[in-house]
Amino acid sequence: MTAPGGHTAPTAPGGHGTDPTKNDRTPLATVLTANAVSITGNSLTLIGVPWFALDTTGSPGKAGLVAFCAALPVLVSAIAGGPVIDRLGRRRVSIASDLVCGLALAAIPLLHHTGVLEFWMLCALMAVNGLCHAPGEMARHVLVPDLARRAGTSLPRAASLYDAVSRGARMAGAAVAGLLIAFMGADTVLVLDAATFALSALLVAAGLRGVPSAEPVRDGPRLSPARYRADLRQGYAFLFRARLLLGITVMVMVTNGLGQSWSAVLLPVHAREELGGPAAQGLLVSVFGGCALAGALLYGAVGDRFPRRAVFTAGFLLGGAPPFVVAAFTDTTAPLLVTMAAAGFGVGVLNPILTTVLYEQVPDALRSRVMGASTAGVLLTTPLGGLAAGLLVERVGLTATLLGVGGLYFLTTLAPLVFPSWRTMDATAPEEVSRPEPSRPAPAPEPGGTPRRR
Repeated sequence: MTAPGGHTAPTAPGGHGTDPTKNDRTPLATVLTANAVSITGNSLTLIGVPWFALDTTGSPGKAGLVAFCAALPVLVSAIAGGPVIDRLGRRRVSIASDLVCGLALAAIPLLHHTGVLEFWMLCALMAVNGLCHAPGEMARHVLVPDLARRAGTSLPRAASLYDAVSRGARMAGAAVAGLLIAFMGADTVLVLDAATFALSALLVAAGLRGVPSAEPVRDGPRLSPARYRADLRQGYAFLFRARLLLGITVMVMVTNGLGQSWSAVLLPVHAREELGGPAAQGLLVSVFGGCALAGALLYGAVGDRFPRRAVFTAGFLLGGAPPFVVAAFTDTTAPLLVTMAAAGFGVGVLNPILTTVLYEQVPDALRSRVMGASTAGVLLTTPLGGLAAGLLVERVGLTATLLGVGGLYFLTTLAPLVFPSWRTMDATAPEEVSRPEPSRPAPAPEPGGTPRRR
């Protein structure tokens, strides 16, 4: 396999240049497919739950509270979940996560139709969904570098493909959700969402069996409270030492909170009051997702020819503030549709860049822990995004809230142009990324050793 940047990766010790798992694309295809199915379900939730809350309560503030209850546990699981994912095994965590999420979402329409669903129950079930969703998605995400090597695919291409598939799933899910809500009701969307999680779990159970990097850590010290704290601390320490990764985490932390205000409250309220209902929201989100898919695929094809920082900054400026500003000044779908298309294309290039940088800079032994720390950081403001937006809409109105959030988003996206650490985004470490795992354990950075997968 040729690593990103043109360097030829060394062969495994004793392998004489051959690898029995080389060009085995099934595990990577399984992760891509399962993630697409799961994210399609997430898109159904993203549109279905706010509309279900608005339909049953009539209050933007309560819709924001539901979003808060769904997002806060995601943060909690991301903060603490990295070491647990490695110990339990990425395959097992992905399966369990999807099954629990599916059951929680299926319970909402079931309780609603039996007439016993209270508002606190809706908040609690969404909290369970949020608590279990992040570990499953993270478990699949951290497998990509190993599965890319196994498939004989370069890391930037695999990262772009992973994001493109995710974008396509969001697009399809949004379109289906908008139509289903308009014609069959929000509770139908939640039933379909539960089914997608069950299918994702089945795919991972069958397609990742026997893949070493997906199995639990078998050697190394037992997982005691002290060992768990040490593993957790190691991930956060790495993140705080890596200035670029820390800068990315802080920037995305802010934009994720602002983006949550858009998806959970501002866009649903704008669609209900100005655009004619959930079908318009589904159209906007699906067009955004389709153009983001195109952006991700284009970056995967030719993105390595251009400086990452310049592409990243341009993509964020195009995809961040414009939808908020246009929505504030229009009560028709067409102008916002054009803006969402351009924003989607800009946003499409972001995740392939961020994912590649993360994979390049973080060794496999620390990947779950560092990604857990990074995910916790970028989700830190997400619980407040929907809650604050709902309260602001009720206090100052939709237009003022859209303009205020859009202005803050614009200022945040200037960070790559202002802070020096972002200049290192264009540096790569291809040999470190592409080097196969050694046949014997490497020296441990902490007492007790860094466990390896078997």
